[in-house]
Order: sequence, then C-alpha cells, then structure tokens
Amino acid sequence: MTTLARASDTLTRDALAVLQPGFAGTTAPDWLLRRLGEGLVSVGLFGRNIASPDQLADLTGRLRAERADLLVAIDEEGGDVTRLEVRTGSSFPGNLALGAVDDTALTRSVARELGRRLAACGVNLNWAPSADVNSNPGNPVIGVRSFGADPELVARHTAAYIEGLQGAGVAACTKHFPGHGDTAVDSHHALPRIDADPETLAARELVPFRAAIAARTKAVMSAHILLPALDPELPATLSPAALHGLLRLPVADGGLGFDGLIVTDGMEMQAISATYGIERGSVLAIAAGADAICVGGGLADEDTVLRLRDALVAAVRDGRLPQERLADAAARVRALAQWARQPGREGVAGAAVGAAPAPEVGLEAARRALRVTAAPEPYAPLTAPAYVAAFTPIANIAVGDETPWGVAAELTRLLPGTTTDTYGRQLADRDGVLALTAQVLAAAADRRIVAVVRDVHRHPWMADALNALLAARPDTVVVEMGVPQAPPAGALHIATHGAARVCGRAAAEVIAGVRV
Repeated sequence: MTTLARASDTLTRDALAVLQPGFAGTTAPDWLLRRLGEGLVSVGLFGRNIASPDQLADLTGRLRAERADLLVAIDEEGGDVTRLEVRTGSSFPGNLALGAVDDTALTRSVARELGRRLAACGVNLNWAPSADVNSNPGNPVIGVRSFGADPELVARHTAAYIEGLQGAGVAACTKHFPGHGDTAVDSHHALPRIDADPETLAARELVPFRAAIAARTKAVMSAHILLPALDPELPATLSPAALHGLLRLPVADGGLGFDGLIVTDGMEMQAISATYGIERGSVLAIAAGADAICVGGGLADEDTVLRLRDALVAAVRDGRLPQERLADAAARVRALAQWARQPGREGVAGAAVGAAPAPEVGLEAARRALRVTAAPEPYAPLTAPAYVAAFTPIANIAVGDETPWGVAAELTRLLPGTTTDTYGRQLADRDGVLALTAQVLAAAADRRIVAVVRDVHRHPWMADALNALLAARPDTVVVEMGVPQAPPAGALHIATHGAARVCGRAAAEVIAGVRV
C-alpha cells in the first residue's frame, strides 16, 4: 500500500470511528458487520433492536465477533425512557423518583443494578444519566427525566448514578450539556433557546456537570440548544465556545476540564437536521470539539453511515475540518472502547465482576418515591374492581409511544375485573370536556374511578377534564405520573414521580391497600 493509500485508509477509518449509528432489526445486518471491519467502533441500540435479554446478548456477541473492542451504546435511562423493557415498562423508576427520595445510596444501587443488567447483555456505554436541572416546569422533553429543580440535588444524584453505573462496568454518558432543563421547546422538533446569563448558567445548569466530571463520567452528551451567553449563533453541539471553550478547557482557564468522550445528541433531531443537515452538522460538531456522532434514532441504515463518513473525509480534504481534530476524536472513541474491555468491565457473557444482583431495588425505590395525599375524609382502600380513566398526552420522542404506562395493569392484577380506557386531547377538542367526562362516568357506572394523569399542569384540556370529573365524582382517586406541579386533588392523590411499570405497581398497591 502506498503512503497516499495508507493516509486515505487512516482518514476513512477515523471518520467511521467517530460515528455511533443505529440499525434496524434484532440481528446484525451484513452491512454493519462489514463496516465494523473497516473501522466503525460503536453502534447504538434502541427498542427496535431488543426482544429479550438473551436475544440482546446474542446480538452483541455477534457484533463483537467482528470487532472485540466494540462500544455498544444504548439510551437506557430507566423510568419513562427505557429500551431494555420498551414493551413492558421499566423495572426502575426514573430520575425524578430518585430525586424525590433523595437517598444517594439508593440512586447508586439502582444505577448499579441497571448497569449490571446492561453489562449482562453486552452493553458497555449508556447514554445516561440526565443531569438537566428541570427549572422550567413546562419543559416538554425533560420533566421526570431530571432528578429535580434544585442544582445541588441534581448534582449529588448525578454523581451517585455515575458511580453505580460505572461500578458495574458500563460507561456513563452524562447529558444534555450544558443543560436542557430550562427549555420550553423539544429539540427533537426545533431548536430551543435558553437566555440565561453566564452567572445563572454557572450556578444552575453547570453544577451537575461539574459533579459528573468529579465523579469521572466517561462521556458527556451535548445538547442541541442555543445559549446566547455562550454562543449567539451556534447551538451547543456545534459550538467551539461550548464544547472546546467551556467543557474541555482546563478549570484553571475557566472551563470544566473534562477530558473524556464528548458525544452529540442525535444528529437527526430537527434542531440540527432541519437547519444544518446531518452531514454539515456532523462536520461542525467534530470541528467544535465533539468526538462521537450519535445518529440512528430515526436514521438506521448503511446509507446514513456512508454519507457521514464521506462528509467527514471531504471536510478534511478541503480544509474545513483539521485532520488532527478528527484523529483526536477517533482516538478518544478507541480509548473508551479499550477501557470497556478491561477485566471485570466487559459483560458479554455475564454481569461485571462485583455487581451483585439486586432485582427488587427498582420497586423499592418506586415505593419510597410515592407521595400520598388524602382528602379530609378517611380513605378506604378499594376491594372491588375499579375503572381506570387514563388521560393521555402525546408522548415525546425520547419516551416514545410504544412503552405502556399507567396503573391499570397492576390494579387489574390486584383487583380482577378492573377495566380501563384512554382519553386524549383529540377527544376533548372534538367533543368538549363535558362530553369526555360524560363518557368516563358512563363507562365507570357504579365502580370507583381512578384517574391517571401525566403532567396535568402542562395540559389545560387534561386539567379541565379532571376538574369536571372530580366535581361529578369527588371520591375519584387521582394518580399523577408526571411532574407533580399541580395541587393534589381527589379523594386520594398519589404522585409517583414517573410512569415506569414499577411506579404503576407501587401506586396500585396503595390504592388497593396492599401497602400504605
């Protein structure tokens, strides 16, 4: 091979190395196996790739047969955002529930058990935890994914989560830098803007990321948000001021001093793709200081990988992207892949060494996270079948609409004969809130009603429907499975701080008097 050919091969391999693509199906496609042989170091997993733990272990084993030092990444936050249990609901509550309990030892144990299960399936990089401070109660995309609205609380639980996850041999990727909590726009759909001044950012958004770096998080994920205090033109993912000038810069020079892997949020999200395009966006991100390009939540094919590879190679050749910057990014990806191969860290055939199973820790956390408020009249637990009315908002893309939520399944298990129906905004807009309420009352007949809501404070139609229902049936039990911002209402009000399966079970136990 000539010197020119070797240089070209190195460039191509580096361009592949910085990509973290997704793919379709529960088996490894041939194109993905070929690209692993050509330099691809990472793959990203989503719910579409997972049928069972055994199937997932087989899949990651097949991928590693092609490349032993492979980073297998997943978006497994637990709680509302789950990929391992996308069709059943998570065995772990999400961050808001853990923040409500405020026991860092519990958070560490939950993250360790989650990491143990990931490692057992061959996953060694988790795009979690969310270190966002949910300072805006109307935030449409973070909400229960955050530990809370207090920066110090978020910081200590972010650190505990990282310690637990990485203690099980799975690299943490703390997100969404420099903080997605004060947004009113979902970056899956458009570019959010945070107009906080530098002092506010330092005292609020950056506090958990400093804690994450102190806890030695292996990776940090950038956010597609515009912060004029850092960069008036470019979103953080594409901003040298945010990535190189704040996140990477040494502490002595005014930065956070992070020396690990910087991963972008999904480049197919509209905040980037609709404005810059994924090819140009990927080039700008690497140039700005990112090391790995996450793509594949919605784009999961070989063509996407080749387009991004070729865009990066072309950018180096025409001078838009320094070759040294691409080589440095690729080296950081490979370094993390080597860390994940250390003894006791790789979980291809089993859990990491030292991570003892704790199968009930998620349910314990969900039970401890409940906040129960009773009306002045004594509450008598239900002993007969109930009717569950689920007031359901449109799920954000991060959560997805495939994962079940609510209390109906668990309440039916405890009170056989319980039934449920779903009521959404479309019905309220079409027929009116009073007509919707009449449907609930007719379906319930003489059964006790359990109204399940999610972020009722963000949805006027939901609040109106709930108020009308409580006016007609004051004995209704209300279960809030989102952020409990609205005042408690109902004969019994249960705030679960998340909609994971275990949160629904914990609430159902209280409703039926199994646990109080």
